[in-house]
Amino acid sequence: MSTVFDVATRPLAAVRAVAVPRVTTSVVLTATIVASLSPSLLPRTPTMQAVLTGLFTAVGLGVASLLRRVGIGPGPEKLRSATAFIAAVTVAWSILAATRWQDGLRAVMGMQPIGLLYWVQTAAGAAFVAIALYGITTGIGWAAGRLGLVRGIGVSIVAGIALQVIVVPAVVGWRTTAYRAANGVVDTALSQPLSTTRSGSAESYVSWSTLGSEGRKFVSTESDTTSVRAYVGLDSAPDLHSRVNLAVRELERAGGLSKSAVVVAVPTGSGWVDANAVAGFERRFHDDVALVGMQYSYAPSWATFVFGRAAAEESAKALFTAVAQRLSELPPQHRPDLFIYGQSLGSVGGSAAFHSTAAVTESTCGALWAGPPAGAVDRRDATILANSSDPVVRWSPRLLVQPPDLAGTRIDAPEPQWIPVVSFLQTTVDLLGALNAPAGHGHRYGVEQGTAMPHENRRGCA
Repeated sequence: MSTVFDVATRPLAAVRAVAVPRVTTSVVLTATIVASLSPSLLPRTPTMQAVLTGLFTAVGLGVASLLRRVGIGPGPEKLRSATAFIAAVTVAWSILAATRWQDGLRAVMGMQPIGLLYWVQTAAGAAFVAIALYGITTGIGWAAGRLGLVRGIGVSIVAGIALQVIVVPAVVGWRTTAYRAANGVVDTALSQPLSTTRSGSAESYVSWSTLGSEGRKFVSTESDTTSVRAYVGLDSAPDLHSRVNLAVRELERAGGLSKSAVVVAVPTGSGWVDANAVAGFERRFHDDVALVGMQYSYAPSWATFVFGRAAAEESAKALFTAVAQRLSELPPQHRPDLFIYGQSLGSVGGSAAFHSTAAVTESTCGALWAGPPAGAVDRRDATILANSSDPVVRWSPRLLVQPPDLAGTRIDAPEPQWIPVVSFLQTTVDLLGALNAPAGHGHRYGVEQGTAMPHENRRGCA
């Protein structure tokens, strides 16, 4: 009789063994899922949250598999069941907490709250990502096992060399060509300036076609102001020295030296100068201002920051020094006050130019950096605009082990608690959506970029 009972209950025991995960699996997966749902700086789309949770879950599955291989047992059935129950409750609580946090961020930023559909999409996407990544890594492990240690190392070395010698240069070349092509596209919605105070006009030394896509936006923005906007694109002259000389000549031609203030606006990687900043400067100086900028890269800021940061600094130094030199040649009573401004990567170049020499710093009447990358600018003698929800001003490898330095930031949204490693990963993900927030949040700034420009009482400043 007992034999018949054992045979009958054996399938049920097998089902329970499969259905109830090991203790270590429950603990590890719960920890990774909860970490993926920890507070973010900016509102998350379901797609972005799904990718993050799926990635964390895949890592958790890998860790659980490793623990199983080193011989850690599944644990007693009752303990496994209790652990699985606690894990489910913990994940459910984390989802509720994440919902409250996301809704809080959205309320501050004027966005709609999330609903049930958000979590359905997130769960489905996370499951797909986790299964796909776990399957890929398992397949790689199986292939490595079939190859053996020596052959596996050999294949890895060959693949690494091919990646570095062939794939990476090919991708970089492809993207560089794409960025350059995009820079040359003329937006038909933009009109060539008619005013002589704009670069790209008929009287300008800089042709409309060479300004670049962002330069054309800078000079053609509709405005009734009498301010000067001088700009030189990468294609406007063959080298840095020629572009600097052209920018100074263009500034003078457009009437910039007759204004009461000259602002050297260091653009971001692609040559972009924020229209909000331009409007702010025109308001700050009552249109009696000249803005001059010069493009130094075709690539967006993140790519230039990683691969061409020196170009931003060299370009900013050369232009700022040349403008300062030209202004110094004017009679003191007719000399405009000199200012410098930069946002994001532009602040890195601007900071390098502003502090290039003591004489240059002393002759500058004000400096302002908006959204400067963490630890990348010299904050001395400069006004800093930084949103607390801006991941750019927080992100740094130091975030792995220590809280961010938020001195001087404007608290514009709920502040997440710093968690070692987790906060670094969350902030890294937030970088992807830094520009999707409304002005005043994330990596988006408004007219205060211009209106907050200080006027220091230095030598040569009116």
